[in-house]
This record gives sequence, structure tokens and C-alpha cells, in this order.
Amino acid sequence: MDIKEAKVIVTGATSGIGLEIARLLKEHGAQVVISSRNPDKVEKVANELGVLGCKADVTSEEDIIALFEFGIKEMGSVNVLINNAGMGRFGSLIETSVEDFQAQWEVNTKGLFLAGREAAKHFVENKYGNIINIGSTAATKGFANGSAYVASKFAVSGLTQCWRAELRPHNVRVMQVNPSEVITDFAEKAGFDQKDSAYKLKSSEIAHVVVSMLAMRDIGFIPDASIWATNPWGH
Repeated sequence: MDIKEAKVIVTGATSGIGLEIARLLKEHGAQVVISSRNPDKVEKVANELGVLGCKADVTSEEDIIALFEFGIKEMGSVNVLINNAGMGRFGSLIETSVEDFQAQWEVNTKGLFLAGREAAKHFVENKYGNIINIGSTAATKGFANGSAYVASKFAVSGLTQCWRAELRPHNVRVMQVNPSEVITDFAEKAGFDQKDSAYKLKSSEIAHVVVSMLAMRDIGFIPDASIWATNPWGH
């Protein structure tokens, strides 16, 4: 698609990957609505980037419906959803609480589903649209101490595949981006001591992939892209 014709909603866009995706899309001429559950952060980042902002908790069906109503009203339409909102909590299987498991499912899986469903309603009606689900390399392979997070991200892969099968006849491209370790505040919130490095991935690399996938001519699409740091150890 021509990025200058993109009318985009980006969830979880007040920091990290979502913020950089919104920034790069705006720089390439797209109209963008960012969302987050924190209204103060939404306003601050929207003003910083020169985009539109709407407070929305992805776990709330009411908020997601209102987010799309806002996007359609302000931009005239919506033709791209970047399903980015996510969270992570990690621990051994024995130590994983039902609360932690449920919390990640609510945001990473249910939230993604709600936004995807609202986008699909609009896209099917218009016979055109683009959905990019931000998964993780944890959506492709499990690892120790990742039960809750990995389960939620494997579900993202399943949803992506289902939507792709359903929506292709309506000229809707459904894609998934699977970042490896990226230097953001995600790791800090998840309880990791993450050290920055010139050799590790930054949010801007993921944003570049997202915009490149969208920019491909509508006759085709890239179903999945996993992004790894070439040499994160810096040797």
C-alpha cells in the first residue's frame, strides 16, 4: 500500500515498539491514532509525534469499540490495525499464579482479539484492510519459565492464521511480526535486568519491518516475519 494513504490505529503505542511504529508511520505520511490505557501518556506522546490519541484499555470491549469509532470519525476511515499492546510476566510453572496467567491472556490474547474483530468488521465492509499482529519469537518456540507468556503468544499465532484464512477473500492482509529480544521498558516491567547494547535490537528495527510489510504492493503480502539481532553479544 501507499503509506501516505494509510489510516492507522496502533495499540499500546505510548512506549517501546508501538511508539516507534507510530513515529515511523507518521514520518512516511500516514494518519495515525495511538492508544494506551493511560490517558496522560496518550496525550503526551500524541502531541510529541503529531498524531491523534485515544485512551483505550485493550481488555475492554467498550474501549475498543470506542477506539475504532474515534479513528473512523477523525480519519474518515481506518485501513490498518497494528495490534501491538502486550505484557509479560515470567516464572517457573510451579510459581506461576492463575492471576499472572490470566492477566497475560487478557492483554496479549483477548485484547488482540477484540481489536482484530473490530478492524475486521470495518475492513470486510470496505473490502480492504491490513492487520499486523505483534507476536514474539515466543510465539514460535517455548522456553523455561515462559508458560503464561508463551501460551498467550502462541495463541496470537493461531488467531493470525485463522484471520488470514477468513479475510483474504475480502482483500484484507493479515500479517504477524515476531520480535526477538528488543531493548524497551517491556523487560524492566517483566522483572528483567536488561542491558542496552549497540548490538541489540531497538524498537526502530521492528518499526522498519512493520512499515516495509505494509508498503509492499497490495497484490501480495508477507505472512510472518521474525526479527533477530545478528550478534547480540557484540563479539
